[in-house]
Amino acid sequence: MNQVPVVHVARGEVTERARSIGDILVDSGKLTAEQVELIIQRQKQENTPFGEAAMALSLLTKDDILFALAKQYDYSYLSTEESFLSTDLVVAYKPFSAVGENLRAVRAQLGLRWFGADPLRKALAIVSPQRGEGKSFLAANLAVAFAQQGMKTLLIDADLRNPTQQNIFRLGRSPGLSGVLSERVSVATAIESVHGLPDLFVLPAGPLPPNPGELLGRPSFSRALLHAVGNFDVVLVDTPAGDFCSDAEIIASRTGAAMLVTRKNQSVLPKAMKYARSLKDMGVSMVGAILNDA
Repeated sequence: MNQVPVVHVARGEVTERARSIGDILVDSGKLTAEQVELIIQRQKQENTPFGEAAMALSLLTKDDILFALAKQYDYSYLSTEESFLSTDLVVAYKPFSAVGENLRAVRAQLGLRWFGADPLRKALAIVSPQRGEGKSFLAANLAVAFAQQGMKTLLIDADLRNPTQQNIFRLGRSPGLSGVLSERVSVATAIESVHGLPDLFVLPAGPLPPNPGELLGRPSFSRALLHAVGNFDVVLVDTPAGDFCSDAEIIASRTGAAMLVTRKNQSVLPKAMKYARSLKDMGVSMVGAILNDA
């Protein structure tokens, strides 16, 4: 499998930010040195920016230019040619799309309403009243969005019945959260880094246990969350759907806060409102609600 290269800059080396767009695109295989010369000639003749000259010559696309600019500004941005992660990570592969902009708006609101309001508020459960509403997709992309902001982010897949984050991030076999809760491994051992997204880490669900509800109710889950909030800026927890089991209620009561995800033309509003009220009755702060129209 191809992995996004991680560049370690030593003293005297040139950082990505200091390099030209042309150098970055040559190193990534999108241009040759000869093509760069052609672009520079066109740029001088017409007094246009490098990117515009390259697109006028049909040597680059707008996405290629955005990719190089992201490298210059230390913005984590994956290329489908270099990364093996799932294309469900829209914010990573197409950060400047409409979906990317919407998710950054959600990130900003969460920063204002929860994470930025109190330094002790670092954990948030992502919940939904029923299956198929896009909760796991949203959790994964929000985790990427926070990591792109330079915040050390941990995504915990606490769906010990039907986990998806391991597939989205293409993680190998891991003891995961179930191994942590059964006290077979430590939290630090079970957490995995994500290639190409240096500030993002994932604690996958691990092997499916026969007693997920009981495991999540153990003190070991609270200890795992304490470790997470002590070592990360943002902790997002993916949960099972509310109509499937009561696991999400246990998880949200431990994080102290939740964001509700519903889907357009699929979610039943009275059911969603009832689910939100039940979480509030348990003392969970409902930070917001997202209507997913994808």
